[in-house]
Formats: sequence, C-alpha cells, structure tokens
Amino acid sequence: MNKKIILKQRPIGEPKFEDFELIEENTREPESNEVLIKTIYMSLDPYMRGRMNDAKSYAKAVEIGEEMEAGAVSQVVKSNSNKFKEGDFVEGRTGWQDNPTVNEKKLRLLDPNMAPLSTAIGVLGMPGTTAYVGMKNFAKPQKGETLVVSAASGAVGGTVGQIGKIHGCKVIGIAGNNEKCQFTKEVYGFDECINYKDPSFKENLKELCKDGVDIYWENVGGSCFDAVMPLFNDFARIPVCGLISFYNLTSLKLDGPDRLPLLFRQLLTKRMMYKGFIVFDHYDQRQESIEEMSKWIKEGKLKYKEDFIDGLEKAPEAFIGLLNGKNFGKLIVKINEDPTQKS
Repeated sequence: MNKKIILKQRPIGEPKFEDFELIEENTREPESNEVLIKTIYMSLDPYMRGRMNDAKSYAKAVEIGEEMEAGAVSQVVKSNSNKFKEGDFVEGRTGWQDNPTVNEKKLRLLDPNMAPLSTAIGVLGMPGTTAYVGMKNFAKPQKGETLVVSAASGAVGGTVGQIGKIHGCKVIGIAGNNEKCQFTKEVYGFDECINYKDPSFKENLKELCKDGVDIYWENVGGSCFDAVMPLFNDFARIPVCGLISFYNLTSLKLDGPDRLPLLFRQLLTKRMMYKGFIVFDHYDQRQESIEEMSKWIKEGKLKYKEDFIDGLEKAPEAFIGLLNGKNFGKLIVKINEDPTQKS
C-alpha cells in the first residue's frame, strides 16, 4: 500500500489539521521509465504553504485531492528504468507519500558514502543550494561587511550565516528564542544573535550594527525587516528567498503606516539591491553548490542541524509548527528506516 497525505481543502489563514487527509491506495507497478520507491526522509519547508493557495505564482498550486508536494530521499524497490536499479538511493520531488511509483525524470541518484542521506534534502539539497546561490549571485559578501540573517537557526539561514563567516563577514543572526540564538553563536559561529521577541529587539540590533548593514538575508519579513530597514548602508544587498511572516495572511492590507515610500526612497538614494529569487531557477548551479559545501563540511567550516519527526501521519502537525517557528534546524519527516544508519 501507498500512504499519502492529500490537500483536502484550501486553508484560510493558518493551515489546520482538517485541511489535510491521510489516505491509502494500492501501490502501482512501474511502467516504462518508472520506479517504485520507498520513502525514507521527507522534507518540510515553508514554501509549501504557498502551494496550498489557488493563486498565480512561480509554480503550480497543489490541487484539491492531490498529495502535498515535497522533496524526499527514497530507495528504489522495483525498477523499470535504465537509470536506476533496485536498491539505489534517490532524491526527488515525490510528495507526502511513502511508497509511490514515479517517473525517472523526477529523481537523481545519491551516493550514500558521500554524506548522510538526509543531507540531500537539507544542507546538500534545496535549502543548502538556496543559501549558496543567493550568497554567490546576489549577496556577494566581502570581507569586513556586516551580514544580518533572519531565521538564523533554520536550514537556509544557518547556512547563509556560515557562508558569510567563510567570506570574512561580521554575522548577526535573528531568531525566535534564546536557545536558538545561543546555538547559532556556539555551533554556527555567528558573531551575535538576537531574539526578535525581545522588547528591545530594534535597539539591540542597532547597537550591534553600529557600522550599518551591508547584506540582509530575508527569510521572514514583518518586524524583522522593519528593524533592519533604517540601518542599511549604501549599496546594501537584500536577497529575498522567503517571507514566512506573511504566508498565512488572508488580506494584503497590513496594520500600521505604509512603509513602501521609505523603502523605495532608500532603494534609490542608497543604490540598494532588493532581489527576490527562486532556487529552482538556478539549479544549473546545484552540483557546484553540493561540491563546494561538501568540502566546507569536511573542513569543519560548515555545520548543520536536523530536526526529525517520525511518521508520515505527523507531517501536518509538524508543518503547522514549522510555520510558527517551532522547528529547530532542518525539519525532516522520517518515514521508513534508513538502511545506511547503524541501529
């Protein structure tokens, strides 16, 4: 049987358990160029919230009754493909399901001796490539510059900050609790990290950024961006890969004064770059990012943290928690045992 979680109804605001449904179906024999796979690890990421909306975007929305989208690491159980054989480990966008049959074009072969399999959907997967591409192509960090990273303990933010340190930046993180802040400093090597829930958050950030901000990595939006906005230096760069504080909005009308005029004035007078990007547009650099970051991991320059949840049925709860900042590191659902890991 193939268990999968489908989108039962479109959420209004924050997703609820009733928006998802766990169903079972018979596994399907692979046809030409297809493989039957067993999912080991499945990724949960904030972008999935946007796929639940029936709105025009950079990617097609998940249809009602269709399985939720996700990247996953799997093992081939049965193959009718010349590219993959039984026993191979693969990664691809195979959705919230445990034993699907998929086309070979969806998958890439993994080398289990290169790194733990779970990293293929984390630091050596889409989140890691997001950090690498955004820093290389848009942030372009220079020695001595100040980099501020929102969602600093997350899968993307933690990697961004460490890449900044590799390039000689002063790195200030923003996270949602003191434990996460302490971790980013002690493990990831950030110079400082501050809790955005602290009543003195804006003042603390200003004090830490006395020389201004050259790069702001935007994962969040909202109050984090408001705090950074007055601190930008001339020619500051703002790569935007997420706006998690806005994902559950039911209206584009926000409380408070209109801050767009101030932002546009700064963009002009300070000759700043505000660049939204989608990592899938830059997958021609994926292999480069994997090779470079694998080297940094081996050299001890790049560390990562994974937050595991056991069982496909726990995915909706974990996903809702992710949107509220309850994860700590890369959120991964473990669906079946990893045969490469010793018990």
